[in-house]
Amino acid sequence: AVVSTQSTGMTLYKSLVRCKLEYLSPLWNPQDIGDIQKIESVQRRFTRKIEGFNKLGYWERLEKLKLMSLQRRRERYSITHAWKARNGMAPNDVMRFYSQGRLGIQADVPTSPTGAQDSISTRFFNSFAVNAARLWNCLPKTVNTVEDLDLFKVLLGQWIDQFPENP
Repeated sequence: AVVSTQSTGMTLYKSLVRCKLEYLSPLWNPQDIGDIQKIESVQRRFTRKIEGFNKLGYWERLEKLKLMSLQRRRERYSITHAWKARNGMAPNDVMRFYSQGRLGIQADVPTSPTGAQDSISTRFFNSFAVNAARLWNCLPKTVNTVEDLDLFKVLLGQWIDQFPENP
């Protein structure tokens, strides 16, 4: 089936499909490339069905539709959730923040339990607490010190947009 208009296709996708793919995504965020590609393939297939977009490559479709990859959206959600935890807008029992002068607000990256099995260490390093802290610590001071959520989201979006998505 082909979706006849871009706006209809995007409305259907955003309201019926993407919300399901992203529900609680910072918690179940996949790290295995195969799992990432499986989830991304849903968006890849859907965007191909929009009339006039079927001959474009995936990354070109995303650019023309002004969409981010689902992986990048999960990363943005993790960073935003970290901001909310830091500012008391979300429960925070896993992240600690501290001021680091020229770097602004930084997050402690938890260390792996010593002597843990490889499978446990892998799960630990792929956990929200570790991934969100690593992502947070990449933010420039002009973004990580902002106190207003709406402004933070705008500045975060501008910062993320500096990095091309096409691998």
